[in-house]
Amino acid sequence: MRRLRLGPVAALILALPLLSQPLRGQGSTASPHGANSPSAANASAEQKAATAGYVGSEACQACHSDLYKSWENSPHWKTSLNTEEEPSHQGCEACHGPGSAHIAGGGDVSKIFVFKGRSAKEIDARCMSCHAGGPQHMMALNSIHAQNNVSCIDCHSPHHPESREGLLAKSQPELCYSCHLAQKSQFSMPFHHRVPEGLIQCTDCHNPHGTEHAKQLRMSSTLDAVCFKCHADVQGPFVYEHAPVKVEGCSSCHMVHGSPNPHLLKVSNVNLLCLQCHTASSIGFGAPGTPSFHSQATFFQACTLCHVQIHGSNFSSFFFK
Repeated sequence: MRRLRLGPVAALILALPLLSQPLRGQGSTASPHGANSPSAANASAEQKAATAGYVGSEACQACHSDLYKSWENSPHWKTSLNTEEEPSHQGCEACHGPGSAHIAGGGDVSKIFVFKGRSAKEIDARCMSCHAGGPQHMMALNSIHAQNNVSCIDCHSPHHPESREGLLAKSQPELCYSCHLAQKSQFSMPFHHRVPEGLIQCTDCHNPHGTEHAKQLRMSSTLDAVCFKCHADVQGPFVYEHAPVKVEGCSSCHMVHGSPNPHLLKVSNVNLLCLQCHTASSIGFGAPGTPSFHSQATFFQACTLCHVQIHGSNFSSFFFK
């Protein structure tokens, strides 16, 4: 038999399948993400571990139909449709944990996370697993409410909210009044911010989830006092500023929630309010004292009759105009 003589190109083509085979004793050159690679096996194991014990919200409906129906109409319902997240962030089990052991135990409540009877810290941690992001909840775990063991479900009701906005257990301001009774009485004063009338809400001034400011106060868009969100006409900046506005804030002269005096002033007589700082003994020690030619004999002669721009002025250091 005659042997065929191949050219160099033909010999190379015939040798390509052999070159693609791994050498004896060496590992496979297959992609590390192949079906039989170690990383693929680890990924599969992690996926199985992530879904272990989760049965889906439909399984909860069989026993908890009333809770399921109310939950189905809440904003939390959308978590069950988010297929991009793992089962630990979907549906009922996003809050209560995996339900397979609970079902297998015939409804044993010790096999699932039940909010009733849990500490505020445990409840808040469970809620913050989803709600930790965003400017509203950044300080939630260190808020005044959290420090006083007021948990999320003391104000919010995921299953039976009275107010759909924020899933509040009660509507504002009744919800806040359930703890803040002193503020409730202040809003009953003759002059008050119109919270009882529904014109503004407590959360317009306060962030119940906490801020870095006292009383959990919010700040205006210019990072100034929250009062200036509405009272922008007295915000300034002014060439001549009334010091208490910048140093102590609006509450140095005004009651915040309500007062028996017009303009929510702390005292009924404007002169007495001014003389708390502008006394003769204060000359050289802070606020200027009352000049000697000022007559205080007339009871209803208010300082603001002349010092009309009391919050600040761009033209007069005495706030005349």
